[in-house]
Order: sequence, then structure tokens, then C-alpha cells
Amino acid sequence: MSDGRIRRLVILGGGTAGWMTASYLGKALQGEVDITLLEAPTIPRIGVGEATVPNLHSAFFDFLGIPEHEWMREVNASFKAGIKFVNWRTPGAGAPEPRPLGAETDYFYHHFAHLQQHDGVPLPQYWYLKQQRGDDPGPFDRACFPETAVLDAKKGPWKADGTRAMDYAWHFDAALVADFLRRFATQKQGVRHVQGEMAEVVQDERGFITALRTKDDELLEGDLFVDCSGFRGLLINKAMGEPFVDMGHKLLNDSAVATAVPHDDAANGVEPFTSSIAMSNGWTWKIPMLSRFGTGYVFSSKFTTREAATKEFCELWGLDPENTEFNHVSFRVGRNRRAWVRNCVSIGLASCFVEPLESTGIYFIYTAVEQLAKHFPDKRFDPRLINRFNREIESMFDFTIDFIQTHFAFSPRTDTEFWRANKKLPLGDDLQEKVELYRAGLPVNPYGSGEQVLHGTSETGNKNFWNNTNYWCMFAGLGHLPEQVLPALRYKPASVESVEAIFADVPRRAAEQLRELPATYDILRSLHGK
Repeated sequence: MSDGRIRRLVILGGGTAGWMTASYLGKALQGEVDITLLEAPTIPRIGVGEATVPNLHSAFFDFLGIPEHEWMREVNASFKAGIKFVNWRTPGAGAPEPRPLGAETDYFYHHFAHLQQHDGVPLPQYWYLKQQRGDDPGPFDRACFPETAVLDAKKGPWKADGTRAMDYAWHFDAALVADFLRRFATQKQGVRHVQGEMAEVVQDERGFITALRTKDDELLEGDLFVDCSGFRGLLINKAMGEPFVDMGHKLLNDSAVATAVPHDDAANGVEPFTSSIAMSNGWTWKIPMLSRFGTGYVFSSKFTTREAATKEFCELWGLDPENTEFNHVSFRVGRNRRAWVRNCVSIGLASCFVEPLESTGIYFIYTAVEQLAKHFPDKRFDPRLINRFNREIESMFDFTIDFIQTHFAFSPRTDTEFWRANKKLPLGDDLQEKVELYRAGLPVNPYGSGEQVLHGTSETGNKNFWNNTNYWCMFAGLGHLPEQVLPALRYKPASVESVEAIFADVPRRAAEQLRELPATYDILRSLHGK
């Protein structure tokens, strides 16, 4: 008699989503489930470089047991200790004049570093108080984070002995990641890799999927199916008929033009951060890796054309449009109403997508896979497991889209119709509540709740992923200040006076790190054996 356990799992689609899913579940299920991945080699992959958030290693690669040095070498990985926002406050034509990044006067960092506290109160609250008193504390990121000077100097987050000196995420070549995980999944987890195109989704009278038939007439039978087919949503949207909830009323960008640009690392160094450069109708990313950087202009087709966006993009980097290979992408912003329907689970672009302003694409994948492993069903497909999984994915996405919306809603730029239109978009109830809490001088999340989530130490995972530090960096960086400071500070005059020693210590700590830390370029050359 069958014990009702899932015995066969079929994944449709390779790429980063498919192979992250296969490798993680291969480890989580410990060989008790046969996993097959169907990948069409003719389907192009999206992206020319990926950036991540800091808990990638602890939440994914640590689980797989792959050392950081090992996987970084395999995927041309570099470091990302924050995001540099360029021209998000300056009205103008959008793209800066052609010049090396680093010469800008309008920029600030969204740091991944931990914020120091004084007398139980985070340092930003004292910074806000100094602002209100007219004490000119200097820019938020420089006054509160010694890491700002370190990033400006392109220093890496490892000390000479290889120990970690800062919190960071990674940049890497997405195609190399998929290839690395394919080898890991097939060679060490026993995942079966079938190359071919799907021709038919076979379903029973209940609407459950029973098999995928390939164009070569091979029948891939399964108990549970994972849709990693990208924006096409071949299983979740087309076969299962699950509607996609469009979020275009919250975020306007729906297109991108991307390429890779050669870079002279020896002459210019390697930046240990992602850059986000505001343009006339969106923004451009820059993801540095050894010898090149991935870059793309994310824009709204409602306010510009592909041709005009490509021209503006080429002007930014001094590219010859006739001799540059571009990847043009149109994308849907939103999520499926339900990520899991009957015996079909959608992961990656087939599940949800928000523009990569905070590098959430990879995070969405491994969070969904982790949640699937936690809620892994048997053949009864208990609706309580499915409903809880769907709530987790919904909250993960909705909290993220709220955070992304703050970037556009509170940017002071109003110089083009695109930037003006962003100010007219409605804020969701959850985001509006956070904004009002911030204006009242209160944390957007309770202290002690979610402050370490970005670094992978939270038990809950989703609820407070974007914590106070994230919101403070963006609000202060964009010049949006609270109406008052934390009310308790009114009754802590001794703390307000003694905190000056903390602020004075920030430049000292920055100078110490500048002396101790090697250049990012030197660390990467050593890591990659260059």
C-alpha cells in the first residue's frame, strides 16, 4: 500500500530559477523524491548579470554545503556591500554627462551594514535630531556608516587574511550560476536533466497535472510540478488558468535594454556595490564583475520608446549602438493570485516579478524554494499547506513592492513626466502606515523585529525583510525627513549629549578600515587566480 508520499517531481524550465529549485530540493528531500528538470535549450535566458541580497549564502549556499570561495570562483562573482543611488535627487535631463561614475555630487548609499545604537536608540534617530536643530550632521550615509568611505575607495569586504570585515551580497554572471548549479544538481543530487521543448500538459479530470509531453514524445510523469518557465507561465497561468495580478498601478516600469560593457579593472578598480543611476524615464543598473560590468536601462514604455531609451542608454556609457549587442526585455510587474494551485507551484518569473531596483529576483527564488521545502505536501495536497505557502509568497512580494515604490514616490525629481507621474501613484495601506510611522518619528518596524532579516538571521523570513535600516537609508538619502524624532529622545538629554562621541568615532572607524582593507580588485584577482 502506498504511503501517499510524493515520489516524482518535475520542474519545467532551467536557468537560475530551475536549477536553484532542483539543487535545493535535491538536498532538502535527501533523495527520497525523483527530480526531473525539463529544459528547452533554445529558450534564451534573461539578464547579463545579477545582483543579490546579503542572506543568499546563509539561506542557500550554506544549506547546500558549498563554501563561498568555491561558488564565487565558478560564477565570476564579485562583492556588493550596498547600492549607490546616483541622480535620484537632481532634476535634469536624466542621464549624467559622460564621465566615470564616482565623479557625481548627487549620490547616496543604501548600505547593508548594521547600524550602531546608543542607549538603545539607533544612530539615525540622533541624526534626525541634529538635522532638526540645524547642527549640520553631514549626509546620512557618511554620518552613520563608516562603510561609505570604504565603498567610495572601492575597498573590498575581506581583510588580507580572508576574514569578513563588512556585510555584503554578491554580483555574478547568472548564466554561470545556472551552469554551476546544473552540474551540482545532476552530479551530486541525482537530478535528471531532460533537454527538449514541452508540447503538451497532461491533466486528469480534477485539473491536476499528471505529465508533461515533449516534442520528442517523451512523457515525463510526476506527482508535483514546479513551473520555472519564466514570464510565459506555461503551467501556472496557461495550464492551470491562474490569473496574474498586475501591479502596474504601483510601479510604472515595464521594459529594459541591457548589455555588458568591458571594463579596465587595473586602471579603474572594481566597485564593491551596485549602482542605480536615475534616467529621464527610469533608471540604469551597473553590476561590476571582473573585466566587465552588466548594465541595463529599466524604463516605462508609457513615457518613452525602445529606440529613445536605447539612445539615452548609449549616451550614458558612450556606446556605439551599431556595434553593441543589446538584450531588449518587456516584463510584467506583479504576481500570480496564487503561486501554488493544485499540484503546480510557480517559482521565479513564472510566479512574480518586480523591477530589479533592490536585486530581489534571486531572493524571490530561494525564498519560494525554502517555503516549498517547509510546506512540502504528500499526495493529499493538504489545502492548509498550500494556503500558508501562498500567503508567504504574497507577503514577500507585497512588502517588496511597497519598498520599491518608496524610491520613486519620495524622490524629489519632477523634471520629466515619468517622475511626476510616480508622485501620483497611490500608496498601499501597509506602505502608507509605514510612512506615517516614519513621519511621527517611530520605526517602520518594531525594534528587534526584522532588523537582521536582510542578513539571514530571522526565523520568520518574510514579514519584516525590509527593515528600519533599509527605509531610513532610502528616506534620508532622498531627503525625506520625519516631522519629529523618536519621542523618547526628548527625555534623554544625557544620551543626546554623549552620542557626539559616537558620531565622532565614525570617521575614525572609516579611516581604520581604509588602512586595513585591500582593494576589491586585488581580492578578486586572488580569489579567481588572475
